[in-house]
Amino acid sequence: MRTIHTLVAAVLLATTGLYSARASAAGKIDCELRFSLTGWAAIYKHAEGHGTITCDNGRHYRVNIVAVGGGLTAGKYEVKDGKGKFSDVYDTGELFGSYAQGEANAGLIKSGTAQALTKGNVSLALAAAGEGVNLGVSFGKFTITHAR
Repeated sequence: MRTIHTLVAAVLLATTGLYSARASAAGKIDCELRFSLTGWAAIYKHAEGHGTITCDNGRHYRVNIVAVGGGLTAGKYEVKDGKGKFSDVYDTGELFGSYAQGEANAGLIKSGTAQALTKGNVSLALAAAGEGVNLGVSFGKFTITHAR
C-alpha cells in the first residue's frame, strides 16, 4: 500500500511539474506600448498622456499615463510618438501600475529621451522624441492605468 501511495505522489508531482513548465514556457507574453505625453517641470515634474499596449497574444489595451517626480529639472515638452517595450510577462495585469523612473534630458525645440523603468519583475524600456524646451535630472514614477 505504501508503494502505491509513493507511486501516486510521484506521478502527481511529475505531471504538476510538466504542466507548470509548459504553462511557463507557453505563458510568456511580449507587449509594446505606443504613447504620447505632454508635460512640464519646474523642480516638480508632471506629464499626462495616453497610449495603446499591444501584446503578441492578441490583446490590446487603451491606457492613460501619468508621470510625476522631482529633481533639478525645468521645461515644457510634448511627445507625440513614444515607443516602449515591456520585458516578457506571464499575465497582462502585470503591465499596469507604477514604475520607478529616473531620467536625464536636454532639448531645445526638438528633444529626445530614452529610459529604463522598473516595477517588480517587469521592466519597460522607453524611447521618445518630441518638441519643447527642457533640461534636467529627475526621479519619480510612471503610472499606466486602463483608459475608461
